[in-house]
Amino acid sequence: MKKILLTGGLGYIGSHICVELLNSDYQVYVIDNLSNSSKKVLSQIEIITGRRPTFFENDIRDKHNLIKIFKKNSFDSVIHLAGLKSINDSVNNPLDYYNNNVISAISLFEVMSQAGCKSIIFSSSASVYGAPSILPITETCSLSTLNPYAETKLVIENLLQDMFISDSDWNISILRYFNPVGAHQSGLIGESPLGIPSNLFPYISKVAKGEFPKLTIFGNDYDTHDGTGIRDFIHVVDLAKGHLKSLEVMQSNSKVLVLNLGTGKGYSVLDVLKEFEVASNQTIPYEYVARRKGDIAQCYADASLAFKLLNWKTELNLSQMCQDTWNWEKFNRSL
Repeated sequence: MKKILLTGGLGYIGSHICVELLNSDYQVYVIDNLSNSSKKVLSQIEIITGRRPTFFENDIRDKHNLIKIFKKNSFDSVIHLAGLKSINDSVNNPLDYYNNNVISAISLFEVMSQAGCKSIIFSSSASVYGAPSILPITETCSLSTLNPYAETKLVIENLLQDMFISDSDWNISILRYFNPVGAHQSGLIGESPLGIPSNLFPYISKVAKGEFPKLTIFGNDYDTHDGTGIRDFIHVVDLAKGHLKSLEVMQSNSKVLVLNLGTGKGYSVLDVLKEFEVASNQTIPYEYVARRKGDIAQCYADASLAFKLLNWKTELNLSQMCQDTWNWEKFNRSL
């Protein structure tokens, strides 16, 4: 079995990738410092798959322990997910984001190179496109950033490109996620952000559950069909399966692949609200407030290149995203 190491593998996206890898007979190893995750997720993954990934509680900035882990294990590939991910928090705490995201990536890449493990999938973000000048967004669109979080993703992307130029033995996939949402259909794993959620789906689900009084919608005067912002929401299970497809392609190619992972469709905040009301069978109160600084009207992907190169496309629609999010929220035990 191929040995795959996931950094940040007990987080929201990482746990779903773990499930897909284990179900496809990969041998899975996870490094996580548990800053935004829990060891309880290991048991949930084992219930779903019948297998338990090997776990190392470690911060990848700790090179001493990271070197030990690589020396004791011969990994075939790494999926690098670890990092801080709140746009708003990054604006308030840029040093934390450069430290956690960029410094940790440098530490990981150095250790990988020393160990001769030169196959990596990097968890990037559509935020590297900034305010897109054309829609849908293709991988060749110009890159710019509107916040420190996005800038850390772009810095790491550029670093990986430079690494390949200096050493073409590297196999690198840069996957630009659009807006991962939903949860595993079992309801055993899902998104469990600390504090007040900054993303739409976890916030709206907590309003539906009664933890918050109403949904706050930032702006209703955008140039969209209903005045609210439009985003490309992708079910986290579809996203996870994209990583498996990328691993398969990487095994036979030595190159840098840069791919959008999205549905290619845009949904407005009100589109999501209406669908979530159906999923939860209740009316969800909301109010409009002023736009947030840095928000854009529309952002959705052209995902045709991923279909062409990986034979991957999304299968789960907005209804399933809302149903699975609500199912997870109802049974969430604050993992």
